[in-house]
Amino acid sequence: MKLENAKVCLEVVNCNLSGSSFHDVNFSNTVLDDVNLSHLKITNACMHDVSISDAMLDGMTINGIEVTELLAAYQAAQAGKS
Repeated sequence: MKLENAKVCLEVVNCNLSGSSFHDVNFSNTVLDDVNLSHLKITNACMHDVSISDAMLDGMTINGIEVTELLAAYQAAQAGKS
């Protein structure tokens, strides 16, 4: 299926979208819940006010830096402030 130059609101439930590609797409105010994003690649993206919670982050990198290492360093720094 191809959507082009369309404004649509989709409710996608219990679907396999693996192998899909999205280019020049507006996902603002979108909710992703209970999704498998393994091997997802995000490039050239505006991630202003993005919130990620209760997620498995092993192997996730931001600009080549392991997120779990960043979080561990942040938590150590916060513990050192106490």
